[in-house]
Parts: sequence; structure tokens; C-alpha cells
Amino acid sequence: MRRTPFTMLLVAVVVFDLVFLALPNIVIVMISFTSGNMVAFPPEGFSLRWYEALLTRPEFMAALQRSLWVGLVCTALAVPAGTLAALALARFRIRFPTGLQLYLLLPFTIPLVVSGIALMLLFGRAGLLGSVWPVGIAACVINLPFMIWAVAASVNHLDPDLENAAMNCGAPPTHTFFTVTLPAVAPGILTGALIMFILAVNEFLVSLMLVDARIVTLPVLVYNAIRNIITPDLAAVSVVYLLIAIAAIWVLDRLVGLDILLENKRN
Repeated sequence: MRRTPFTMLLVAVVVFDLVFLALPNIVIVMISFTSGNMVAFPPEGFSLRWYEALLTRPEFMAALQRSLWVGLVCTALAVPAGTLAALALARFRIRFPTGLQLYLLLPFTIPLVVSGIALMLLFGRAGLLGSVWPVGIAACVINLPFMIWAVAASVNHLDPDLENAAMNCGAPPTHTFFTVTLPAVAPGILTGALIMFILAVNEFLVSLMLVDARIVTLPVLVYNAIRNIITPDLAAVSVVYLLIAIAAIWVLDRLVGLDILLENKRN
């Protein structure tokens, strides 16, 4: 098939975009394996010293554990809240649906610094500052629309006749919900849960306002480190984030299938 100039231009733009998106990750991965003491590209030799340094730094391991705990708290709250909200929005007639949709978009329209200050004042008034789990609640509040949208994509593909058939066969509503509805929307739930977990682990600005020097999360630890000097161990931390994202995508592909997820996004 003969390629037209427009097709060649389109291919060139796509290739440029892919290289442009992948190049920073490739550079940071290469820097993390440097044997030198400074961040430089190309790296000076090959070494695993900076990964070994991370494993021997107790503050890094503690911050990583706190970030993972924030992700678990956020996901545990977002799964039931987002699932029920998506089902309610798709199945029931709700008064003022436009106002409710605008409310769900508030976390994206309000600057994170404003949300962080408001949550800091709220948790401070309640005496909850000084713990890690309020950061998970804050991450859930801010990113909950992602969970709702992920579940809503599966709810829109759910045939209501399946639930009606189960109830016509004598199944009570609760039994129908757990045996028919939830398994049918499970791909959306798993997708939303993984998205919420990754967003919570990466949450920085709100975490910066809700933690102190004793309980910093990993993004805050990295921020405090780059204020002094950027060393290759920070590149190794970035690779850890990349590995977490890759692992989440792999789990999503194994449990749900990326083809199903992409099909839901197109529809």
C-alpha cells in the first residue's frame, strides 16, 4: 500500500511522541545504574551501588512503607464508595444529576493546594494530624472520580436483564448484588482500585501538608532530598516508582486484560 505524505507525517508524529514520552524514563533508568557520585548522562560506568544504598537507608524503607500504607487505605475506602456511587449514578434517577456530576469534578477543578489546606485544617481540628492514614483518606477524596469512572464503564456494559433474571428466579436483592452485579463489574472495580493505589502512592502536595518530619511519605522524602543536592539514589527511587506502575499494569493485564480496559475506554 502506497503511503501518502499525510500518512508519513502522521507516523512521524506518533513516533516522535512515543520517543518523547519514553526518553525521560530511559534516561532516569540509565542514570540509576551509574557508578559515579553525581547525576550525569551518559552515566559513568555500571553499578548497583545506589540500589544497595536505598536498601540500607532506613528512612527510605520507612517512607516507602508509609506510601504503600497510604495506597492501601485509599484503595480500601475508594472501592466500596466508588462502586456504589457508580452503580447509583447509572441505575437510579437522582435529583440534580448535573450538580452531582459537577461535585464529582471538584477535585479536578480546585487546585490541590486549596484542597490540601482545607484537609489540613479539617484533620487538624479533629486532632488527626501526625498519622499516616489521614493521607490515605485525603488521596481517596481527591481521586475518587477516577474510581467512579472506571466502575461506570463496566456498569454501562452490564445487561440489566441478568439481574432481573436472577431476581425472577427467587434471588433476593442482596444475593443478586453479590453474585451477579459485582462479578459483572469486577473489571471496572479492579481497574479503579489499581488506579487509586498508584495515585495515592504518588500523592505529593497533599501529603506535604498532612505529614511532619517524623512520618514523611516517599514523595515528600524525595522532595526534601532534591532541595539540597540531586544524587543518583534519587534516580533509583524513580525507578522504584516505575516498577510499581509496571507491576500494577501487569496485574491489571493478568486479572482484567488491557484489551477489555481499552475497549471500555473507547466506548
